[in-house]
Amino acid sequence: MNIELLESFGQNYPEDFDGTLDFTSVAITCQFNRRGTLLAVGCNDGRIFIWDFLTRGIAKIIAAHVHPVCSLSWNRTGHLLLSASTDNTVCVFNVVSGDCLMKYRFPSPFIKVQFNPRDSSYFLVTLLKYPSLLVNINGTYHELPLDDPNEPNVVSSFDRRGDHVYCGNGKGKISIFKSCTRELVTSFRVTNGSASSSAIRQIEFARRGTYFLVSTADRIIRVYDTNDVLPLNGEERKTEPEPLQKLQDLVNRTLWKKCCFSGDGEYICAGSSRQHSLYIWEKSIGNLVKILHGTKGEMLLDVVWHPVRPLIASVSSGVVSIWSQTQVENWSAFAPDFKELDENVEYEERESEYDLEDEDKSINRSKDADDEEVDVDVTSIQPIQAFMSSDDEDEREQLLFLTITPEFDEVEDNTESKENKTDQKNEKRETNVLDINLPNAPINEIHPLNTGIKRQTSSNAALSSTGSKSNSSKK
Repeated sequence: MNIELLESFGQNYPEDFDGTLDFTSVAITCQFNRRGTLLAVGCNDGRIFIWDFLTRGIAKIIAAHVHPVCSLSWNRTGHLLLSASTDNTVCVFNVVSGDCLMKYRFPSPFIKVQFNPRDSSYFLVTLLKYPSLLVNINGTYHELPLDDPNEPNVVSSFDRRGDHVYCGNGKGKISIFKSCTRELVTSFRVTNGSASSSAIRQIEFARRGTYFLVSTADRIIRVYDTNDVLPLNGEERKTEPEPLQKLQDLVNRTLWKKCCFSGDGEYICAGSSRQHSLYIWEKSIGNLVKILHGTKGEMLLDVVWHPVRPLIASVSSGVVSIWSQTQVENWSAFAPDFKELDENVEYEERESEYDLEDEDKSINRSKDADDEEVDVDVTSIQPIQAFMSSDDEDEREQLLFLTITPEFDEVEDNTESKENKTDQKNEKRETNVLDINLPNAPINEIHPLNTGIKRQTSSNAALSSTGSKSNSSKK
């Protein structure tokens, strides 16, 4: 199907709830591939479900980790999937086979992992209370330098092309480094109008254009242009860059859990951290165009926008919800002669309607015009402009879909063949495990996803202790 036919002529943002993705596990995070045909969902039991988003069916289940999956990232071609867990491990999976290619063990927890958008040989790791790392597939890593050793980077992200790494700390300062050399290019501070600054919570880049957003602790989303931030002709800018837009909820003063751009970069979606509510703004004007409300009492965990279509996937209470546009049936768009009637109308029969030959029809065109031969090229593949960026991109070797292989039991009497199969399975399960030793890394830190579980266990222990004391006093 031609992707250009999916472009809507009106608003290009979702308007209504469009169902959920049903599976047994509790979802925590999700991520689309570059084309939007596959959706990876990380769950609480450590498994990763890969959904075929066109058919809304499960294409593959990967037993990735033992502890909950906290972050996911696809590479550019969609053949590799990077996953991070709360047990301080990062794994690289082959999506087609489901095998774990590499496994990295870190001493401290991390918040986010991300493949380089243009180079799958290394990825970015945002650690908790430790400098961000650029890790190569072979296990070598490099730390990104810090301006203040007492203020490590809270968030970090690659830009759209992967040339720079943007790092934000708790004092509202964003540092920009070169990805290849790790040199500091420039830095600026995000201020809220006064001399004070607020902590950086998220940095997200648009898939198209040169824009990126910064979500801060003062509940304001600021939109910047990379051309206004990076040095011009190698010269440092003397003044702090001003944001193009400032987006916020003036009524409820909502604190944002997750923010993202639309596929075309024209809209910005932000999820509330208090409830399951999604706010959508138009980037060029800055006005609020839509608020999507989910079930009351649910807490939002993650929000992603489809790369091409006006669809949003949100994760709350372990369920992935889909938001899309309301489909209005317009039959006259398929046939120009079709008329939509509001009420019954008496049909008037034409005089020549049931004649074998219509005497009143127009004269046919010349046969020479009908016999013209037109060469139709069916071999060459034209690039789809909806997927193309401003630069020339390689669109080959893209993984769009996964084939579902049926599982069946084979009855064999030969014990040797069974032993050979078990040996082959054991060989596939063996993965390269690399321990990454970080000097002076915080070892006893608890991942933010595990804090809620530990609080519940401690409260239950307190209740049990008070109950035992009361029972002993009664005796």
